[in-house]
Amino acid sequence: MAKKGFTLLELIVVIIIIGILATLGLTQYTTVVEKGRSAEAKAILGEVRTAQVAYKLDKSAYTTAVTDLYVSVPTSCASTHYFAYTFSSNVATATRCTGSSGKQPGGATASTITINYDTGAWGGTSGYY
Repeated sequence: MAKKGFTLLELIVVIIIIGILATLGLTQYTTVVEKGRSAEAKAILGEVRTAQVAYKLDKSAYTTAVTDLYVSVPTSCASTHYFAYTFSSNVATATRCTGSSGKQPGGATASTITINYDTGAWGGTSGYY
């Protein structure tokens, strides 16, 4: 009667295949999670753009002072947000907080997401937009 079961070589091959698939899955998982964190920036930048357009209708120019917009936006890394926000004449930028600054875990790089007030066009680095 023949013995039933797997050889040691077959088990090692299966373990190696599972390890390779797990490595690929983990890489994709972290990419998807980081894109999910960018939803914070997109929501805040959209709100800022709406406030900037309203401000321009009233004052005929955009503002670089976030306090003029009456929108709660962190201009530096804070423990409540993954991004810090800056404003120029017609563009708002969200920069990913790295290291221990900002909401944890910090980003690997200071990637950015931008929105243009005039066109509503999104831009940025590291595939966030």
